[in-house]
Amino acid sequence: MNPRARFVGQFPLSAATIVLTGTVLAGLSLTTRPSDAQVTREAATAGSGVCVGDNGGITLSPRFCATVFADKLGHARHLAVAPNGVVYVNTWSGRYYHDDTPPPGGFLIALQDTKGDGRADKIARFSPTKAEGNAGGTGVAIYNGYVYAETNDRVVRYQLPSNGIEPTRVAETVVSGLPLTGDHPMHPFAIDTQGNLYVDLGSATNSCQSQNRMPNVSGNNPCTELETRAGTWRYDANRLDQHFSPAERFVTGLRNGEGISFDSAGRILATQHGRDQLGQNWPKLYTLRQNANLPAEELVVLTQGSDFGWPECYYDDVQKKLVLAPEYGGDGGKAVGVCAQKKAPVAAFPAHWAPNDMLIYEGGQFPSAYKDGAFIAFHGSWNRAPEPQGGYNVVFQPMADSKPSGPFVVFADGFAGAIKQPGQAVHRPTGLAVGPDGALYIADDQGGRIWHVTFQGGNKATGIAAAAPTPPTSPAATSGNPLPPEGIHPNAGANPLPIPPGASPDQVELGQRIFEGQADGGTCAGCHGTDGKGTGMGSNLTNDKWLWGNGSVRAITRTIARGVPKPKEHTGVMPPMGGRPALASRSGGGGCLCVGDWPSEGALKPAMALLWRGAAVPFVVRHLALSGLAPIYENFLHLSI
Repeated sequence: MNPRARFVGQFPLSAATIVLTGTVLAGLSLTTRPSDAQVTREAATAGSGVCVGDNGGITLSPRFCATVFADKLGHARHLAVAPNGVVYVNTWSGRYYHDDTPPPGGFLIALQDTKGDGRADKIARFSPTKAEGNAGGTGVAIYNGYVYAETNDRVVRYQLPSNGIEPTRVAETVVSGLPLTGDHPMHPFAIDTQGNLYVDLGSATNSCQSQNRMPNVSGNNPCTELETRAGTWRYDANRLDQHFSPAERFVTGLRNGEGISFDSAGRILATQHGRDQLGQNWPKLYTLRQNANLPAEELVVLTQGSDFGWPECYYDDVQKKLVLAPEYGGDGGKAVGVCAQKKAPVAAFPAHWAPNDMLIYEGGQFPSAYKDGAFIAFHGSWNRAPEPQGGYNVVFQPMADSKPSGPFVVFADGFAGAIKQPGQAVHRPTGLAVGPDGALYIADDQGGRIWHVTFQGGNKATGIAAAAPTPPTSPAATSGNPLPPEGIHPNAGANPLPIPPGASPDQVELGQRIFEGQADGGTCAGCHGTDGKGTGMGSNLTNDKWLWGNGSVRAITRTIARGVPKPKEHTGVMPPMGGRPALASRSGGGGCLCVGDWPSEGALKPAMALLWRGAAVPFVVRHLALSGLAPIYENFLHLSI
C-alpha cells in the first residue's frame, strides 16, 4: 500500500410547495427528528417515496431518502466519486480542529458499497499520516484516471487502481507552494473536462485591514493581499510540478470561494463567503441586527479577469447591489463608489451561513427540475448574534442558463441537532458529490459522516419542494417558530452556579446569556463555542493550557486590555477589551471578552469565561484575586460597576 438563494433579494421558502414543472407537491407535514442511532441499511422501498428509518438523522425534500454511507471518518471535507462508484473523501486536521488527534492512517479515504444498500462496506485510508507531517486538506476531484487531492500546500494526484479501491502508486505533485497562512488556509478546487484546474485561495484576512478584525481600522489601500489571495487560480491538471505564483490568477475579489462546479454549458460557478463583523467592528455604522443579516452569501459565475469586489465591496441583498465596505470609505450601505465596476452575484443567500461546497447537478436520477441546479452545503454560522445562528443545511437553487429560475429551498436539514452553534452542532455539512447513478453524497466535518441520498418518488416530472422543518433549535428566536413566551433554555434545570461576594444571581444569569449571544451583543460563543470548548476561531476555555501569559491576574488583565491581534493557534482575533460595540463610546473600546483556562480544582470543571464592561476590569480582577473563587466557576459571569 502507498506509505432558500432566493433570487437576489427574495425571501427563502421553508416547508412550502414550489411549482416548477406543473406538478405540485403539497401537504408537507412537520416531523420530529429521531435518534441518530436509528439507522437502517436500506433507504426506502423503491418507488414508494416512503423512507425506511430516519434518513441518518436528517430531514429531506419529499420523496428523497438517505442512508449513512459511512461515519466517524474524521473531519471529512470535500468528496468525489469515481466512475466505478468508489467514493474518495479528503479529511483535514490542524488548528481549525484544535490540533486534535485524527483517526489512524492517511487523510484520504476510499469507500465502496459492494452490496448496493447505501452503506460503505469497504473503507481504506491512504496518503501520508500526521506523523509524516501531513495535515490533510479539503479539495478532492476525479479526473482522467487519477484522484486529485489537496494536502498541506499542494495539490497531488494518485493513479486510480485497476483492482481494489486504494491507490497503490506514489503521489505526483501537480502544483505546490499554495499559501497556508491567515484566516482561510484551505485550497478547494475543481477540474473541468478540458483539464483546467481551478483552485480557490481564500483571503488571509477578513477585510484586508492592517490589523485584521480590529474595530475602526481602515483597509490597506491598495490591498496587496489580492496579489496572492482572495481569488481563483488556474493550473493545468495534466502537468506536474507547477508552482504557485500571482501569474495564474483567474479571477479576483473572491474572499473565500470554497464551492466550485460546472454547468452543462461549461460555465464555472462558485460560492463566496461574505465578510464578517460589520456590526462588531463598525458600531457607529451598523447595529448588531444589521450585522446578523449582512452581507449576503453569494453564488457567482467565474469568467477570466472578473473582480467580485472584496475587500472594497460587499453584497447587500436587500438593496440588491454591491456597496462600499466601511474599511474603504463606506457609510453603512449607501455609498457604492468603485463597487459599480465590480461583478455582482447571480444569487444571494442569508448572511454568515458559510457555503462550504456547491454542486451543479448533472445526474440522471433526480427529477428533471433539478437538472443544472445548484446544491449548496452551508457549514453554519457563528456571527449572527443576536439573531439565531443559521445554515447547517443543504439548499437547492434551481438554475437555467447560469441564472436562478426560482427561489431556493432547504433540501436537507437537521444536521446540527438541537443546537445550531459551531461548538455543539452534531454535524456540519461541508462536501457534496454525485455518483455515476445520480445519487447525492453529503459530507460532514463535525462527526465525520457521509450521507447517501437517493430519489424514491418514481415520477421524474416531480417538482421541487422544501424539506420538512426540523424541531426548533436552541436558542431559537425566529419569529416564524411558535415558542413559549419564556423561550427555550436547555440548561434551566441545571444546578445554580456559586455567586461570588458582591455579585448577584441576575448578573451570573445575564453573563451566560451574553456569552451565548442572547443579550447585550455578546459574541463570545461564536468563537469559543457554547460549551466553551473552542472552535477553529477561538481557544478551548475548559482546559489548563494558557496561550497568553502565566495565568496570573496581571497577565489576564494585560491580555484583556491589549486583545489578541495575532492568535497563536486559532483564526479568530480578539480586539482590545473584546470589542464590545455597545461600550466603545463609553470606554474607548471596552467590551466582551472570553478569558478561561483557570487551573483545575478538585473534580470541578476548570473553565470560566468573564464578560467585562470597560472600566469594570480592575474591579473584577481585584475581586477575583481577593475571593479566590475564580477556579471553581464552570460557567459565565457578568460584572459591572
